[in-house]
Amino acid sequence: MNNITKLIPWWRINFSEDDIDKVSESIRNEKMSMGSVTEEFEHQMGKALDVPYVVATSSGSIALLMSMMALGIKADDEVIIPNRTWIATAHAPMMLGAKPVLVDVLPDRPIMDTSLIEDKINSKTKAIIPVQLCGCAVNMGEVWEVAKEYNLSVVEDTAQALFSKYNDQYMGTQSDVGCFSMAVSKLVSTGQGGFAVTKNKELYEQMKLIRTHGVANVNAATPFARMGFNFRYTDIHASIGLVQLNKVNNRIENLINIYMHYKNGLIGLNFLKLVHVDIENGEIPLYIEVIVENREKLVKYLLSNDVETRLFYPDLDTAIHLQSTGEFPNAHLFGSQGLVLPSGPDQPIENIERVLELLKTYK
Repeated sequence: MNNITKLIPWWRINFSEDDIDKVSESIRNEKMSMGSVTEEFEHQMGKALDVPYVVATSSGSIALLMSMMALGIKADDEVIIPNRTWIATAHAPMMLGAKPVLVDVLPDRPIMDTSLIEDKINSKTKAIIPVQLCGCAVNMGEVWEVAKEYNLSVVEDTAQALFSKYNDQYMGTQSDVGCFSMAVSKLVSTGQGGFAVTKNKELYEQMKLIRTHGVANVNAATPFARMGFNFRYTDIHASIGLVQLNKVNNRIENLINIYMHYKNGLIGLNFLKLVHVDIENGEIPLYIEVIVENREKLVKYLLSNDVETRLFYPDLDTAIHLQSTGEFPNAHLFGSQGLVLPSGPDQPIENIERVLELLKTYK
């Protein structure tokens, strides 16, 4: 008898024959670099999000950097961000010589505590980057109110919140710029890639220039209009993106089903707490996040039973190159106790049931 048990991965997303066929079609038509397929993807994503301008690029991190450049963020400027996020949120302004200023997150959800923003504002402050982790909505009403009062730009890091909603509108579409990721562990994945959305035509034109070394048309003798770099997307990746867009509704349904399985199955297990995702109001639970006091013990137990998990990101103030002062008790709690259980739109429900069985026998 074969006693080898297949590992349950922390994230599961499938690529289908349709993805392969679309890539093959682009290759057969010599659509390799950024061209008409990318333009079609941008158009379709804009329709899906109900936003006029989309700029596809090589990653969500680059989308953040391009937005900072388009907004004119420069050396010695300050940008307010949460302490609980992937470090790309901090690196984007830092690449331009600006300083990320950290604020703590809420005690019950690892998203920016907007009540702390105003105290961090000074004459150097130029922008706020709220981060919608795991599809959870920052209180954008308060963000916009403060931004308007102090004439600050707002760039939403919506890498983990594609098609999640805040007040019945898609996150990332109501601020100056919204930045999205299409890495492998996202709702729409092209392996790598990202895009920025905006309703501001001037910002859109600037980001398009930035994406290609400040040149409007690489095939013509157009001048170098501004500083930029090669941040272009490819038609190969865009081909996958077009197919992935057709899977969104089914994937959202699957993610919500998985979340509800965990929510119901974790009742009575007091050693861990499920991070709440407000699915009733349009938030999409991209990952299944829990808080557990003795995290290392649980991780080892699950792995010994062929279940993979993922730790929460380290807090940004622990990074050597981020000179930050302040107290971040909530962020530190999530950083030290946060864990992602097996998730993903194509994670079989039997895998979820297996994880729940193991958690119910955990001591």
